Amino acid sequence: MTLKRRREGPSAGFQPLIDASSAAPLPRQLYLSLRNAVAEKRLAAGQRLPSTRLASAEWKISRGVIAEAYEILIAEGFAVARHGSGTYIASSIPEGVAPVEQPGGEGAYPIRRGVSAAATAILTRGPSLEPQKTLPFVTGRIAHDERTARLLNRIAARHMNYAFEGYGDIQGEKTLRAAISVHLAVSRGVCCAPDQIFITAGTQQALDLAFRVLMTPGDTAVVEDPCYPPARQCLALNGINVVGLRVDQDGLDMESLMAGAMPPPSVFYVTPSNQYPIGSVLSLSRRLGLLAYAEENDCWIVEDDYDSEFRYQGHPIASLHGLDKANRVLYTGTFSKALLPSLRIGYLVVPVDLVGAFRAVRPAVDRCPPTFQQKVIADFLEEGYFPAHLRRLRERLRASRDMLAGFLTERMAEHIHVLLPDQGINLTVKSTGTWRNDTAVSSAALKRGVVVMPLSRMNVLSTDTSRLLLGFSALSEPEADQGTRLLAEVFRRKAFVDG
Repeated sequence: MTLKRRREGPSAGFQPLIDASSAAPLPRQLYLSLRNAVAEKRLAAGQRLPSTRLASAEWKISRGVIAEAYEILIAEGFAVARHGSGTYIASSIPEGVAPVEQPGGEGAYPIRRGVSAAATAILTRGPSLEPQKTLPFVTGRIAHDERTARLLNRIAARHMNYAFEGYGDIQGEKTLRAAISVHLAVSRGVCCAPDQIFITAGTQQALDLAFRVLMTPGDTAVVEDPCYPPARQCLALNGINVVGLRVDQDGLDMESLMAGAMPPPSVFYVTPSNQYPIGSVLSLSRRLGLLAYAEENDCWIVEDDYDSEFRYQGHPIASLHGLDKANRVLYTGTFSKALLPSLRIGYLVVPVDLVGAFRAVRPAVDRCPPTFQQKVIADFLEEGYFPAHLRRLRERLRASRDMLAGFLTERMAEHIHVLLPDQGINLTVKSTGTWRNDTAVSSAALKRGVVVMPLSRMNVLSTDTSRLLLGFSALSEPEADQGTRLLAEVFRRKAFVDG
């Protein structure tokens, strides 16, 4: 008969707060530390506490002290003993149980705890990304493709041998970088060698790495207004001054910059192929103007090409990187939209002469990217599965876009004007004049179970509060039907304060 080994629970890693200099008895200190962890939900209901033998080894406390503390927990209803199994956190802890101050102390933390000015500013504005909800029109959802899922699972099985894994290359797996180099040359006109590519944990890490290497705290960056919030906040956390330039139907408007109304920035951060969140495309004339300005004034351009794979009408304009003759553009992309966000694989293309600087800085923020996911994606690209996957996904997304635009126009034409995007996985709607507070509309819609994102949260200097962002990726027809009915009801009843 084979005995099944009992696994350790999460509580095995718990470290109690014990003050060796305190006059309070050790069992009492341990009991209070455990009780407070339960009250604060750091130890969850139903979790198995470590055995007295394991706890003694981990906590450097005698087994007798631990047993006494456990007995107090059991006597007060915070734990239960199961014969032959161990001691468990009770499953019926009353809500509202407050932590108790350790004897002789002033509490675990002081009343005020300082954080950086940048962190304070972010806290004041609110989170850059809301927790993802499975509700109609939430952004960032990924359409499931059964054929791709089977292929990825099959490829993953080849690389599940952890016995020989060590630290990987600072820049990422060479096979993946080579495959990305080929893909970018064909699809985006980005000509680069594999040695110019850094694999990152999505676009966000690529941006952070670029800003760290290119800029010094106190420098200025020009961004689009409105701007992708995590990018703006990444600049702020790196001590960079942010200046916003308005965006129109032709993308970033550089008229004031060209006229000398402000000094040249160190860096431009732009989303030229599909401006986030408006959805406009930077015109060819403005692209060439931006590149000429950057060359003349010794500026860097960070090009965020986050969803260039999803183009529905016409041919995409060449990437900024593909037009750049002066090596002023750093290009970043991601597989989060095209494959899976949870893979956390993005990439950054840097000029040849900056590779050494990026290699020097990269280990200070992240020693190397995880190799397993890289190997899976490398095989997926090298074996030629990616183009067919993108064709299937593009058609599904086009159908979702058209379906959502149709429902919105049919049911809310009085209140919104739909800006149909030629690319991407989100669309923007603008007020027809019947409402003017996008934040109030967003809050009212959420109460009805619908997510619409107010663009005013992304404004830099703009005061426009008349636009909303809706996601259509992974949107089913029943979701679109029900979601637009609920949103139409919000507008019809004017279930918000439009101040």
